[in-house]
Amino acid sequence: MPEIRLLSTSGILGYGFPEESLNAGLARKPHMVGCDGGSSDPGPYYLGSGKPFASPMAIRRDLRLMLKGAIEHGIPMVVGTCGGAGGAPHLELVAAMVRDIAAEEGLHFRMALIHAEQDKSLIKRRIAEGRSRPLGRMKPLDADTVDRADRIVGMMGPEPYMRALDEGAQVVLGGRSSDPAPFAAVAMRAQLPPAPSWYAGKMLECGATPSIPKGHDCLLVTVRDDGVECEPTNPIRRCTPVSVANHSLHENSSPIHHYEPGGMLDTSDCRFDALTDRAVKVSGMRWEKADAYSVKLEAVEKIGYRAISICGTRDPLLISTLAPFLQSVKANVRAKAQDFGVAPEEYTLTIRSYGHDGVMAEREPVHDIAGHELGFLIDVVAQDPDRAAAVLAMARTNMLHTDFPGRLCREGNMAFPFSPSDIPAGPVFRFTMSHVVLPDDPCEMFPITYETI
Repeated sequence: MPEIRLLSTSGILGYGFPEESLNAGLARKPHMVGCDGGSSDPGPYYLGSGKPFASPMAIRRDLRLMLKGAIEHGIPMVVGTCGGAGGAPHLELVAAMVRDIAAEEGLHFRMALIHAEQDKSLIKRRIAEGRSRPLGRMKPLDADTVDRADRIVGMMGPEPYMRALDEGAQVVLGGRSSDPAPFAAVAMRAQLPPAPSWYAGKMLECGATPSIPKGHDCLLVTVRDDGVECEPTNPIRRCTPVSVANHSLHENSSPIHHYEPGGMLDTSDCRFDALTDRAVKVSGMRWEKADAYSVKLEAVEKIGYRAISICGTRDPLLISTLAPFLQSVKANVRAKAQDFGVAPEEYTLTIRSYGHDGVMAEREPVHDIAGHELGFLIDVVAQDPDRAAAVLAMARTNMLHTDFPGRLCREGNMAFPFSPSDIPAGPVFRFTMSHVVLPDDPCEMFPITYETI
């Protein structure tokens, strides 16, 4: 096709968008409507627990509008990284919503589900074959790490989406995906070059974020052989050369080299030209095909259970002796926890001091406390919920009553905004994989199932 128009509704499915923006985009006759459904940014809990980080009520609202618009206009609806983390329960959550909405609205279509959760035996076989590589500062992947994982997903590229569309699916729901991949897939399937197709995906993955003022809203990108054109569909927003160039730096260690499954998008020679006061053309991007196709793995394992408490103080004497006060609290907790049978190695106690170093911890370069009050987040992670709750209760009590030099207060040191003051936060996970494996082909790790709705 000489050009293809791609409509993205928001940065994340469930973050919301104005219905008027969607309708304005659909009036431009796009060839697809889509949305990135997730991210690893909110941390490992969501992959491990199988729960979404966006509200299911909000996800359903966004899906209903997108699905009705896609079916009415006869175009595909494509969502990547469904449910926030793209595992099996996340994909099924979104698929169940689509089925329910279709039944309620009387919609008919063919749906494809692209599965991204990985079989451990396949990953261990790739390790044994020498077909895995660590990313960043990770250690080489081993079988023990695979066995301990609660959930492993592979990050798919555009090829599984292209296959699903080739097989006649109008609604395509993907598990964990490279954020630009669902959009790049639709453009490359139309025989447009990889470079502008991937660049279009980089713009569309966050909805109208390449525009000003920023917001979760709809973006229309037109892909041609010689580049892409970006324009928000909401008249209150506009794309400028600076706003689009700024977004091209998004989530990458290099400002010009963007590594994706199958290759690298090079933006070092890009031009950003204003077409109107609301639309920008980007040209000059290049695509360098990788020597070997790779798939990134993400995995988590459970390390315990968390309980937290929130409190604050405005006692100037306590604030002036904060470091020794917190040391005394931790020493008291250590001794008393051992008295009721919880050894120091069975838990971690972290006290974050907001107003001092709560955001950056030991990396905080400013050491003087300028404010008149401090907030504390007491965080305990232990092997089981009972131990976490017991240690937290002891830490909360000692924050409240531990003495310090010059103390005038004869009652509690802290103010607690909530009752109950101790809040169980459930299981805690950590990321254990940031590695790539080399598959036999780009689709082999991502089986597709089809159903007629």
